[in-house]
Amino acid sequence: MAPYSLLVTRLQKALGVRQYHVASVLCQRAKVAMSHFEPHEYIRYDLLEKNIDIVRKRLNRPLTLSEKIVYGHLDDPANQEIERGKTYLRLRPDRVAMQDATAQMAMLQFISSGLPKVAVPSTIHCDHLIEAQLGGEKDLRRAKDINQEVYNFLATAGAKYGVGFWRPGSGIIHQIILENYAYPGVLLIGTDSHTPNGGGLGGICIGVGGADAVDVMAGIPWELKCPKVIGVKLTGSLSGWTSPKDVILKVAGILTVKGGTGAIVEYHGPGVDSISCTGMATICNMGAEIGATTSVFPYNHRMKKYLSKTGRADIANLADEFKDHLVPDPGCHYDQVIEINLSELKPHINGPFTPDLAHPVAEVGSVAEKEGWPLDIRVGLIGSCTNSSYEDMGRSAAVAKQALAHGLKCKSQFTITPGSEQIRATIERDGYAQVLRDVGGIVLANACGPCIGQWDRKDIKKGEKNTIVTSYNRNFTGRNDANPETHAFVTSPEIVTALAIAGTLKFNPETDFLTGKDGKKFKLEAPDADELPRAEFDPGQDTYQHPPDSSGQRVDVSPTSQRLQLLEPFDKWDGKDLEDLQILIKVKGKCTTDHISAAGPWLKFRGHLDNISNNLLIGAINIENGKANSVRNAVTQEFGPVPDTARYYKQHGIRWVVIGDENYGEGSSREHAALEPRHLGGRAIITKSFARIHETNLKKQGLLPLTFADPADYNKIHPVDKLTIQGLKDFAPGKPLKCIIKHPNGTQETILLNHTFNETQIEWFRAGSALNRMKELQQK
Repeated sequence: MAPYSLLVTRLQKALGVRQYHVASVLCQRAKVAMSHFEPHEYIRYDLLEKNIDIVRKRLNRPLTLSEKIVYGHLDDPANQEIERGKTYLRLRPDRVAMQDATAQMAMLQFISSGLPKVAVPSTIHCDHLIEAQLGGEKDLRRAKDINQEVYNFLATAGAKYGVGFWRPGSGIIHQIILENYAYPGVLLIGTDSHTPNGGGLGGICIGVGGADAVDVMAGIPWELKCPKVIGVKLTGSLSGWTSPKDVILKVAGILTVKGGTGAIVEYHGPGVDSISCTGMATICNMGAEIGATTSVFPYNHRMKKYLSKTGRADIANLADEFKDHLVPDPGCHYDQVIEINLSELKPHINGPFTPDLAHPVAEVGSVAEKEGWPLDIRVGLIGSCTNSSYEDMGRSAAVAKQALAHGLKCKSQFTITPGSEQIRATIERDGYAQVLRDVGGIVLANACGPCIGQWDRKDIKKGEKNTIVTSYNRNFTGRNDANPETHAFVTSPEIVTALAIAGTLKFNPETDFLTGKDGKKFKLEAPDADELPRAEFDPGQDTYQHPPDSSGQRVDVSPTSQRLQLLEPFDKWDGKDLEDLQILIKVKGKCTTDHISAAGPWLKFRGHLDNISNNLLIGAINIENGKANSVRNAVTQEFGPVPDTARYYKQHGIRWVVIGDENYGEGSSREHAALEPRHLGGRAIITKSFARIHETNLKKQGLLPLTFADPADYNKIHPVDKLTIQGLKDFAPGKPLKCIIKHPNGTQETILLNHTFNETQIEWFRAGSALNRMKELQQK
């Protein structure tokens, strides 16, 4: 692989004028725009075809769809070394998408780069900062008021640097992408872990940290370890109460939260055609919960129908012309194959506390009784980026209508989150929203809301044991409402609706009866609804801000702001081994990015690194005392909050390390979980294994993500030990580092630590961060 320093020429060009990019060259066969919002940015299927042909001749074998799209975007297809699970690929994504919580740090980093404009089409989406409290309109007004400083920063930064801006109220980033920007064969990166939603339209859409987005916006080839490909063959067809959500709930139960790590999940087989385009998006979206790099479906007539209904028939026609490149080759090889017969698949519900604990709906009640989980459902919540399509709302409304016809309303509280302004306006016009209100629901703003912890919940006290059911994607401890005793289950919107009407986990809508207002028993029929509206979509209010062609726009960040803070460069590596590292915390069990950098009320500090660092690892369980946010200060011997202890170490020049368990950093793409430990003096994170995005984010910020060569060595390290990491002077790809464990009694042990750094990433470490390295190249 060529060294990172060879990119300097490209960077110099980017500093002067907008860099040449594959998306900005006219397609030879047809000039079809990527989106209505960027009429001069064209789809380059001809270049995709050319690159695929080059790679196919080199590899001399049939290609999976994932390989066609990924390899079709190689920076140098003729010379790129390609080996699944081994080599790092240098890719040229077509576009970048950022949600407002992660866009703050991404744009702050881009500002620090000194570049005048983004090199690829990019957008910002305001969806994370709206708290669910009273209902859609009131919550949106409140969010615009309290987040005015952040929204103004993002809008002006977008205008100055050429980034499209979707205002608050426009909807959830992934629904907006599906409606406007995703298309078959696109390579899109987004600063949110559920970016794979776009795989429902046949694209390779990958969640990344903000620093990765900055690289792409700067015109630098983006690096990705060549993914393995897991094939999921679908046979049969969906029917009855079984929905697309049940496919991914089943797959999560099979692969677990780390079974997809380092792989793209590629769905294929005759069963695919029984799933709507938005249903395929649901499946790809929640693929993030199995650790997959992304998920994808092959181009078919369901995607064509969706493209046409969303005003993109020209893209569908072009995709038809290049269809051979948008489906897998016959006889292609998958690293692993799972087969699911959709005709036999039953409705599922997963949880609590982890999205891979799968149960058939028919069995979850008895399991809950056995385990002591609360049976009464306090709240049912439908929507989120995973399940907020027109079809989802229609199927839920079909269930609600049946209850209303028998005089029933929801026994549980019930909330509805439309995925976009277009969905909200259309379900209002077509009556779905009113039906859901009539059954007892509250329609929330077009935003993430309770799914990410933006929920001002009033019906319980913190610490009160309770159950909620959602159509969301994640159900980690405390994620939705910050209450560690909330047992959250994820399922399809129609099952959520049925359970909210019944009010108990013991209800199985396939077999059980409800009692109507007249005292007569009745059974809910399986819901049926149109996958797309019969009339055209109602676009609702215009919420998009085009970036001007040129702008003298100022982007100001007040030095006294509590919401935004300009970034200072991290210190460079001093050329020495890391000696006598103090252990800040040895984490016991699951440690997601929610544990490392909580969301919810902390989202307001996502643009202020020092303030948000006050939530560092406050959810992680300390193995020394079994408590969260309580660690021993090695100097004072007193126990205190994790962030306070880290700040104490930083102030006293004590460098520190975190010890973690399996799949450390699973969940969100939030790079704050990497920025915070770096900011507070951390130098390394040593674990049994990492989630993909978090491992990359740590590297980008100059930290050392290392894994035990022998996972049993996790047990050799105690919170009171000190560690020395040796071998950094000869740091090289594939070469383990040595770790000396120094026990308080004077004895020592030596273990080996593995890493996945390549040459480029080692340069990031030496420079102090990937951003520092970029600036070094600019200066050259």
